[in-house]
Amino acid sequence: MTRVVLLDNVAHADLRVATGYAAHFGDAANQCAVFPTEFNEVQREYPILFRQDAGGAFYAVALLGLDAHENLFLDDAGWHARHVPAVHQRGAFMIGMVERGTGEREAMIHVDLDHPRVGAADGQAVFLPHGGQAPYLDHIVRVLQVVHDGLAQRDAMFAAFEAAGLIEPVRLEIMLDDNTRYDIPECFTIGGARLAALDGAALAALNRAGFLRHAVLVASSLGNVSRLIELKNRRRAGSRGAAPVAA
Repeated sequence: MTRVVLLDNVAHADLRVATGYAAHFGDAANQCAVFPTEFNEVQREYPILFRQDAGGAFYAVALLGLDAHENLFLDDAGWHARHVPAVHQRGAFMIGMVERGTGEREAMIHVDLDHPRVGAADGQAVFLPHGGQAPYLDHIVRVLQVVHDGLAQRDAMFAAFEAAGLIEPVRLEIMLDDNTRYDIPECFTIGGARLAALDGAALAALNRAGFLRHAVLVASSLGNVSRLIELKNRRRAGSRGAAPVAA
């Protein structure tokens, strides 16, 4: 059981949190949730795919690797990409709802005290010695805002995509050589042909809702599958003792 508590500048005045990325922090995952508020950054690095939860609701993921527990952007030196998805940047922190005396609920920052990042002696301070937020916490606030706002947009975005008939199933079949094949089933994407076929009224409606650009970003992100293949082949070559390939 994790100890998720409301972040408090008195109780947690000396709290330090390890930064950086590593498998023991939970960063060795082959996919992670991403949000509309970061699609612009995510699509530059990773394929964005849609999946469905047990209730059939869509959510977006970034594909990070091909094997289980494989993040092809992660090695012993850290995470090598221009953008790290927000769910990995936030580390031990999350937004939780707190009920006020008025009966209203307010979103506030919580911390998981059992997270492996928490308590590192050489970690980043969360609060300044004489009070106030440390720069690291300022960063976490911005990251959590990305998640919070993205969750608020997500259902409306997928409803707009479905109304426009843009979501279509996609099965990624990746061949690395004659004997090594990866099939990634139960995924969906924005159909490029469907998007191109929308009439002016449908395009205008998507644009007014703020989701036309999101659709374009998701469709174009599938080009990053070739980058995953490149990274996978480099890793396979390295495991066979081949000389490293220059980035």
